[in-house]
Amino acid sequence: MKKPNRSPVESKIKRVTKISISDEIAKQIMDLISRGELKPGDHLPSERELCKDFGASRSSLREALRCLSIVGVLNARVGEGTSVAEDGEKFLRKIIEWRLITERHDIENLLEVRIALEGVSAANTARHATAEQVEDLRKLVAKMQMSLKDEKTFAALDLQFHLALAEASGNSLVSDLIALVRTQLLKALHKVLVVPHALPAAHKEHTAIFEAIDRRDPDGARKAMQAHLQAHLMRYTATNGRGNASAKENGRKASGDAAPNVMKVSVAKVAKPRNRKVLIPGAAAIAGKAAELIAK
Repeated sequence: MKKPNRSPVESKIKRVTKISISDEIAKQIMDLISRGELKPGDHLPSERELCKDFGASRSSLREALRCLSIVGVLNARVGEGTSVAEDGEKFLRKIIEWRLITERHDIENLLEVRIALEGVSAANTARHATAEQVEDLRKLVAKMQMSLKDEKTFAALDLQFHLALAEASGNSLVSDLIALVRTQLLKALHKVLVVPHALPAAHKEHTAIFEAIDRRDPDGARKAMQAHLQAHLMRYTATNGRGNASAKENGRKASGDAAPNVMKVSVAKVAKPRNRKVLIPGAAAIAGKAAELIAK
């Protein structure tokens, strides 16, 4: 019986022996996507064909596909099969979310990340926000002024202001990153608001941000946002007794200032696994490819 011709993809794939079958399946699919051999919207072959090509059991294949679907690399729909996701933002968001959740991060470091992200966001909002979005920000600043004696309400309005500003920036990825980082800072943000004069200072800073956006001044909006978050960082430092007397003095000053094509994919068979220690199926393969895909 004549053997079918091997495709260029098959000739490039090497047999592996040191990771689980599901991890290897996930890695090979990620490799095909990163090289452009599987494109957004492309359908994967049927489970039967993939099991045959990989030389793997249906349970191992489903484990890999399920993991890739959870993080947003693939879309699996009953009756439609499995396809490559059209939008890769969910994947990037999940990878970063897992890192933020599973690793301990210094609050100051997260606040510094916020300064960088929200400075860009404020500048873009000054450039791209619609008149309606600017008016929404105006209303939030006004409500903040009326809530200076109510920490809980002020904190909720503060959150709404920053998220509304990020959404108005027109960059959904930056908006998602800001939301993720801010989620990790919720407790720290609450502690800062109990600092004497923190609410009036924060309102003054938000007003400066809004005024720069309202006059369509990207550089001014960026600087106002960065000044606000720098002051926020100093207030946090002061409340936690970090640093020397000079840092505490800075903290006190800050409180007062400012239809898809079906693609035939050829894959290599994978070897049987050793003892498996991966907590999330396929996580090792996905995390290993994340940096490469983000950099492209």
